[in-house]
Amino acid sequence: MEEKLKQHPSNCLKVVLFGPESTGKTTLSRQLARYYNSVWVPEFARAYLQNKWNNERKTCQPEDLLPIAEGQMRLENELAQKTDSVLICDTDLLETKVYSEAYYIGKCDPVLEKYALENTYNLYFLTYIDTPWEADDLRDKPNEREVMFKAFQDELIKQNKTYILLKGNKQERLKIAISNIDNLLKTKP
Repeated sequence: MEEKLKQHPSNCLKVVLFGPESTGKTTLSRQLARYYNSVWVPEFARAYLQNKWNNERKTCQPEDLLPIAEGQMRLENELAQKTDSVLICDTDLLETKVYSEAYYIGKCDPVLEKYALENTYNLYFLTYIDTPWEADDLRDKPNEREVMFKAFQDELIKQNKTYILLKGNKQERLKIAISNIDNLLKTKP
């Protein structure tokens, strides 16, 4: 199982959209992939949990986290081989770790935590909570947005991850993200 959570080597820069639910990560991931004529890694948990909800009317449980993490890394490793420029990740295992600790009383599977901390990315974009809340079958913390944002920001700080805070409307966020990715691409060997 541990091999399934390991990040494979690749030639691309890896950028992660990171933050609480309903903060525009997927929208921005798609925009950035389109702008750079590259690929983006969708959030595996969304499809996995929507399927679970549709078939069983059950929400995420602790035993779902490792299959979600494995699916996320499978997608990332496959898609990283399809670009030499920039890979836009709608999430990563560190995000799964934050959700695990927020939902399950501060706990995270040790194997998941190990790879959440070992896998590396060139830059994180932390999405702020100034976007309108959009309800769906999976989102469940509309009144805890500030608490969740702080959990995500605290984790980036704790792990000493390089990140840029994204605030504002879609166009403002896109402009800031492109500027920062362009700067990274200039330094890419």
